[in-house]
Amino acid sequence: MKRILIVDDDVAVTNYFMVFLMQTEVFEPTVVNDSRKVEGILESHDFDVIMLDLDMPNVSGMDILDMMSRKKIAIPVLILTGVNDVELAVKSMKRGAFDYLTKPVDDEHLLEVLDSAIEHGAVHSNIDDLPSSLSREDLDNEAAFDHLPTQDPAVIRMFHQAERMAGGDLSIFIWGERGTGKESLARAIHNASPREARPFVAVDSASHSSDEFSSELFGRAKEWGNGNEEMTGFLAAASGGTLFIDNIENMSLPVQVRLKRVIQTGEYYRDNSTDIIKCSVRFIVASTHDLTSSSYRDTFSRDLLYHLMVNSIRIPPLRDRPEDLPLLARYFLAQESERTGEDITEISPELMELLKQYSYPDNVQELKNIIASAMVHARGSTLDIDSLSPYIRERIIPGETSGDFIPVKLHDKMLDHVQKTLDYCGGDMKDASGLLAISMEELSRLKEEIHR
Repeated sequence: MKRILIVDDDVAVTNYFMVFLMQTEVFEPTVVNDSRKVEGILESHDFDVIMLDLDMPNVSGMDILDMMSRKKIAIPVLILTGVNDVELAVKSMKRGAFDYLTKPVDDEHLLEVLDSAIEHGAVHSNIDDLPSSLSREDLDNEAAFDHLPTQDPAVIRMFHQAERMAGGDLSIFIWGERGTGKESLARAIHNASPREARPFVAVDSASHSSDEFSSELFGRAKEWGNGNEEMTGFLAAASGGTLFIDNIENMSLPVQVRLKRVIQTGEYYRDNSTDIIKCSVRFIVASTHDLTSSSYRDTFSRDLLYHLMVNSIRIPPLRDRPEDLPLLARYFLAQESERTGEDITEISPELMELLKQYSYPDNVQELKNIIASAMVHARGSTLDIDSLSPYIRERIIPGETSGDFIPVKLHDKMLDHVQKTLDYCGGDMKDASGLLAISMEELSRLKEEIHR
């Protein structure tokens, strides 16, 4: 039996919930109508979840949330509010509530949210109970994280947290700077979850037009007479599995509202249609930005944000894990050698020392690009400083200059390197710009210069 504390000054409300929850034969409810008694009850009894009214005399729901935070009482709280006030609900979630429902409450939806709250409490209880010293070998599903090499204790602890979250079905928010590997971590969570055998679909909302993203996400029914084709959508493609949405801050507000409904109810409709579609999808979303800041107050739904951030993970930047750099550099070298068939197996001590001194504003992805780019001009079986392109030399070698100060011969070598990189990538501008660590615009300019 799951123990539930119901706090509401309205006796009729608490009586209804008590009878309804007892009939499920799943919950063992305890009712409190005087909110002044809650603190003492929480100190002497254990509960799996709390249903809490906000508007009560003497001690409000917000006061109780503050007390629980102050005393570190980690029980998931479901807010019940008689007013559909999103700002008030978001404020309660910011203070630690798991979710909120507006009275009158749909019975079936209440049971679904209570189950999610209890799952959340169990997951975070497991995370809180993690020992201070952990290793990769302690992971239950170590193979799911094989593509994420690390020996950093903070990152290994993050893997254990991610694995605990993977076992549930709640949405997860991943925050990290550009290039830290958010999609790779999302894939690891999927591989460690019960949905492993189902699809993992990754979409970057920054690479899609805001006008079209609604149809690409939810799908689109054919509308006769306007030429629009039917579209399945990412949600349908991820059915039964995991949908990873990167750069979620680029979503328009209307799409955000629809996404929140899918997360809450498991239901959605395609564009140009009113037919409700049921789906079972686990959502993992990511951003490089602090969406709680005032900069996003008008462009990102506070309601959706705090629902997503109930389960959140932060990936540390590469500069905070310097011991990982040699390990990652050799991992990317082996990975690229296998992909290209090149017999390059070593990184010279001089180049490795240079790589250690660089700050990596684009994090792990930038290191991967540097290694891949250096392999284009490597001689023999070892990458060394001479393997670096002029642009990369300028970025990572202190005092190295470019532009008007580059001698003509070096500039010619740079153009030659750009051309060889384009040939290596089969003319793919996006791949080549990544390997060269320059923008598409700069690559286009250099390409025009080559062909003059």
